[in-house]
Amino acid sequence: MRVQVAIVGAGPAGLLLGALLHRAGVDAVIVERHSPDYVLARIRAGVLEQTTVDLLDEAGVGRRMHSEGLLHDGIELCFGNARHRIDMKALTGGKHVMVYGQTEVTRDLMHAREAAGLTTVYDANDVSLHDFDGARPKLRYTAGGATHEIECDFIAGCDGFHGVSRASVPASAIRLYEKVYPFGWLGVLSETPPVAHELIYSNHERGFALCSMRSLTRSRYYVQCSLDDKVENWSDAAFWDELRRRLDPEAAESLVTGPSIEKSIAPLRSFVAEPMRFGRLFLAGDAAHIVPPTGAKGLNLAASDVGYLAGALAEYYGGSEHGIAHYSERCLRRIWKAERFSWWFTSLMHHFPETGAFGQKMQAAELDYLVNSVAASTVMAENYVGLPLEH
Repeated sequence: MRVQVAIVGAGPAGLLLGALLHRAGVDAVIVERHSPDYVLARIRAGVLEQTTVDLLDEAGVGRRMHSEGLLHDGIELCFGNARHRIDMKALTGGKHVMVYGQTEVTRDLMHAREAAGLTTVYDANDVSLHDFDGARPKLRYTAGGATHEIECDFIAGCDGFHGVSRASVPASAIRLYEKVYPFGWLGVLSETPPVAHELIYSNHERGFALCSMRSLTRSRYYVQCSLDDKVENWSDAAFWDELRRRLDPEAAESLVTGPSIEKSIAPLRSFVAEPMRFGRLFLAGDAAHIVPPTGAKGLNLAASDVGYLAGALAEYYGGSEHGIAHYSERCLRRIWKAERFSWWFTSLMHHFPETGAFGQKMQAAELDYLVNSVAASTVMAENYVGLPLEH
């Protein structure tokens, strides 16, 4: 098979890149090692910045998002048994975020790609990347008992943190930056109405908690837990009891509980790989960077990466190499700002036993300043709704 671009990974990053390239008249195939059902079963975040919404609209998949998604103009910070609202819309000149689950984004992109008759190879085994340091890269995989090869002009590695794309880069050509946090998030998905209209981020002496949602009838809740904790240790009743303890009295009283649909523990890390281009291989999304979910930046950074990459590749086929030459540095400027915000918000909201009582007092002082200072609240709001794309 011969295509212009081979995309590794059929998550939201790879599918969005494929959709944007199709709109630009660039021929691309997507190769995914898992089945469609497996990809859709991954429970992920669902807070979309306006830049991500705009890219999904540009890709032609925004109709259901605008119909079913929830516009949020603010968030609530809970500490000292009280909630304090950050009015993002007022502080940023009218900007907001869209709550629409990553699973639904992926589903919309899958359906659009299928309807357009575009090629996606699922259940591809032994995927390997070759010759991306030259002019004729190749991607090989096995399926149906046979080995297949795709010749292409470029390879886009959108296959996540554990994928083959970054692992194919020589260690001497890449630099890795990482911080692993000493706790995880225990998350529960339930068919219950959200406890509040907007997200509640709670700083509590027992640990962080987050009240989020996927729709008006489906909620997603998290509590900070230890890294060595196990899902089996948490009954639904134990989870709900712990969540109540970490909320203000009003939220705890109005919390609607129910059986969990999904329950899992996720570790938290900050990670960046530099650069993001290696000859004719480009990394995008989780293949190049991870943020702790506190700032809701993971999917949004992946979307901005592929927005930059789609534009750069369209420019290349239009006769200019400027976009691909500057792809890595453009992405990384935005990535490091999002990494900074996610690290800061994680550090502010979570319980760090090693910092002791002094650390808790510092968090309390900063939270008090944050909600009572227009300048500090504006910085928070600007980063949460998403910084503008640089051109």
